[in-house]
Amino acid sequence: MTISAGLPFKLLNQDILLLPQRAIYWQQEKALIVADVHLGKVGHFRKAGIAVPRDMEQDDLAVLSDLVAEHHPEKIIFLGDFFHSDMNADWEWVRLWRQQFPQLHILLIKGNHDIIDERHYSKLNILIYNEFIIGPFLMLHHPLTGAELQKAKGYVFCGHIHPGISLVGRGRQALTLPCFAFGSGQAILPSFGKFTGRVAIRNSKTDKIFAVAKDKVIAID
Repeated sequence: MTISAGLPFKLLNQDILLLPQRAIYWQQEKALIVADVHLGKVGHFRKAGIAVPRDMEQDDLAVLSDLVAEHHPEKIIFLGDFFHSDMNADWEWVRLWRQQFPQLHILLIKGNHDIIDERHYSKLNILIYNEFIIGPFLMLHHPLTGAELQKAKGYVFCGHIHPGISLVGRGRQALTLPCFAFGSGQAILPSFGKFTGRVAIRNSKTDKIFAVAKDKVIAID
């Protein structure tokens, strides 16, 4: 297990850790917050005849297990797209993983890819919400824009767009890293799943951007 302290960040008098595993640990609530795991995506592609390594999903679940062992959360909040598309054989990995942590309170904010019957989640004691308010935060899947954000019932935590930040080196080498993007009323988390892409986002001067390197989180000025 890799121990990582994370980068401390204060938000609305709450103490959160931005983790290099592309997750957040919220200390006051003893909660892990994770976006866009996309479990089942490997099985979805393989079922379509596209060759993808079989162990990618087990790797993501192993990282989740390491985070639980390291931070001892009481709950995990998944910000949508937990399981990718239709039911497939990869669900068995989810079921086995859940059996390891029966004490964890697990909430899933339903994303556009979370289309399997909710009875499957119920059997694993995973609660489904369209949105969830906890403390000063509103947990969503899709980011809000414009008037929607102005009317939000709390500071928004969300995912969906798999944000990245483009960095250019001295030799003009370009690299896009996953990132946490904190605006005045909304934070967009990077995708947790390894089998996902990322989109370079445009940020305003008021945004706080934190790039995720291999084993650390870096504040971008």
